[in-house]
Amino acid sequence: QDNFCIFPSYLFLNVLCLLFPSFLQVLSDPQKRAIYDQYGEEGLNEIPPSGFGNGPNGANGFNSRNAEDIFAEFFGSSPFGFESKLSCTLEELYSGSTRKMKISRTVVDSHGRQAQETEILTIDVKPGWKKGTKITFPDKGNEQPNQQPADLIFMIDEKPHNVYKRDGNDLMIHHRVTMAEALGGTTASIDTLDGRTLSVPVTDIVSPGYELVVAREGMPIAKEPGNRGDLIIKFEVKFPTKLTMEQRAGLKCFLGG
Repeated sequence: QDNFCIFPSYLFLNVLCLLFPSFLQVLSDPQKRAIYDQYGEEGLNEIPPSGFGNGPNGANGFNSRNAEDIFAEFFGSSPFGFESKLSCTLEELYSGSTRKMKISRTVVDSHGRQAQETEILTIDVKPGWKKGTKITFPDKGNEQPNQQPADLIFMIDEKPHNVYKRDGNDLMIHHRVTMAEALGGTTASIDTLDGRTLSVPVTDIVSPGYELVVAREGMPIAKEPGNRGDLIIKFEVKFPTKLTMEQRAGLKCFLGG
């Protein structure tokens, strides 16, 4: 069970507006933002405010956009909704899991008074979900008097794995073989994310950069139940650090050198 406290993002927005009012105005104007990126604050001071006194930009020459739009553009969500990452292991995204999230939020009672409320939310992580997948709990954010409650949004984040790497619906793994196995063939034993062991015969000569694809042993495809990506095995050849004279001679004879 994960503990989770909702920070009222409208307060964060108010703090930004109080501390950096001109900065937010610059960010909201593409022309001024480009000048600031290239020349800094001095560049802004040298240009006349376009639209000063008239025009759609208002009396001060700045583009008067809605504060919520500015916040959403630069911080990824509306100040009246709250978004947080839900970190999952690759095993969880492979097999699926159930997560319990304990949240604390501000609510408004029948008398219009604000109070803190604790609740446990259940998230069923589906096999094959990817980083960036969003789970929305409507009206589960902080409440304000006479306002629609905010949504609470969790966004899937994928933890790095020490063996596998995900590439879309495919899984990649590195497997090391000896030089003898690379030349004479072998069977690669691969431990899967759900606890199985695959025995993959390797009959080709393994050269540096050699890859072997095992069909339908990759990640589940969330939008195609029952279908999976591929497993890509990338081979590394371990060369011996020492050889006796007899071994060298035998190797030359074997390779025809």
